[in-house]
Amino acid sequence: MKNKKPEQIRLNRFIAMCGICSRRKADKLIQSGNIFVNSSKITSLGHVVQFPKDIVCLKDVRISPQKMQYILLNKPKGHITTTKDEMERKTVMSLVGNACKERIVPVGRLDKNTTGLLLFTNDGKLAKKLTHPKHHIKKTYQVGLDRSLKKSDFIKIKKGLLLKDGFIQVDCVSFVDDNPLLIKIEIHVGKNRIVRRIFEFLNYEVKKLDRVGYSFLKKDSLRIGQWRALTSKEIKLLKKDS
Repeated sequence: MKNKKPEQIRLNRFIAMCGICSRRKADKLIQSGNIFVNSSKITSLGHVVQFPKDIVCLKDVRISPQKMQYILLNKPKGHITTTKDEMERKTVMSLVGNACKERIVPVGRLDKNTTGLLLFTNDGKLAKKLTHPKHHIKKTYQVGLDRSLKKSDFIKIKKGLLLKDGFIQVDCVSFVDDNPLLIKIEIHVGKNRIVRRIFEFLNYEVKKLDRVGYSFLKKDSLRIGQWRALTSKEIKLLKKDS
């Protein structure tokens, strides 16, 4: 059997894959002269390593890529989606602290008062694909309103709305159990607070917003505040869909 051809990886991405830091911070590590490849100090940001052939060290400690992790959380209300917060508010990272030893980060965002499915991973390549608009990753939300949604407004949402930052087209909108206070909306647009802004534009107050689906992933029996690792089948499907 022939040996597998080494994979070419940009040095900053390699450092991030090792769970040391983000690519941006990895650039600073490289420029500061703390990274060595095959015993040679590297300060060039464009350097490419041959994995697993090359030996990469942070100062005098060898580093290697981490095992890829994929964690799905049912986010509760009151947590912000960030890896750290200077104001010491509760973050989603505290909810997945015991999920794995690898450094994982959230894919996309859910605002503080939004609940539901949030994916975490250290697979930067997949995370980038999942958050890029061209891949049209579908998100499904259940929206609780302060008053019944008018039929005329239902039709407006279905046809699409022109908001300040452009035309917004949803994939699907429907009532949950024929309840005009409870709306199910499917959308692939990833703009900030987009679901809330759709209803605010029509003068409704969103009392509750819950992401019940992400791509093909569903909540199923995952209780609020709980997380689970994706199955190998789910990971393959997610990579394929993206």
